Amino acid sequence: MLSKRIFFPLIIIIVAIVGFMFFREFLSFETLNQNHAAILDFKNNNYWISALIFFISYIVLVTFALPGSPIASLTGGFLFGLGFGAFLNVTAATCGATLIFLTAKHGFGKKLTQKIDTSDGTIRKFRDGIRKNEISYLLLIRLIPIIPFAVANIAPALFDVSLKRFFVTTYLGIIPGGLVFTWLGVGLSEIFANNQKPNFNIIFEPYIIGPLFGLCVLSLIPIILKRSGLIEN
Repeated sequence: MLSKRIFFPLIIIIVAIVGFMFFREFLSFETLNQNHAAILDFKNNNYWISALIFFISYIVLVTFALPGSPIASLTGGFLFGLGFGAFLNVTAATCGATLIFLTAKHGFGKKLTQKIDTSDGTIRKFRDGIRKNEISYLLLIRLIPIIPFAVANIAPALFDVSLKRFFVTTYLGIIPGGLVFTWLGVGLSEIFANNQKPNFNIIFEPYIIGPLFGLCVLSLIPIILKRSGLIEN
């Protein structure tokens, strides 16, 4: 019989694989485009129920690493506007990320952490460096767009990051990207009317990537100062 340490991570992996194989086309922009009128009509008649359904669905998407999170963020902006939509997107994504983090931390991550603690190699040194600059590193992996979201959820669990720091840095770190995708979603009505597709590459435009780069530099400053000896560890 499988222990809880193996059971829950295994369930997430199985659901993720099944979801990728069978729901990838369903959780797509084309599906949203085809059904956006019905979805919008349901939201107009059942606002808070729609918000709750959307919130839970987004958590499930992130928890099981299912495809469609960017589309979900667009939907949040499309249905609920920039302010409330961004709040729902960021909060749901953070909750889903935290569930993955806890599953990894108390599952296979526990044994890996113990092995790292007893090792003397490069990974141990890297772990020690993260612990000295934990908040800066955690913010950095959230702000860099090229780091996969699932990787940023699991990796901290292997280095014994605390739940509180993980949750706070995840929430704050994904706000910039969450705002961008929610903002794109707000303009979906015009995109649907013109039979177009949203430009997901907008996050790499200079006026978007520039501020993100600036935030990355800010998160690196404490690490640089500690390495240079200008501030104490």
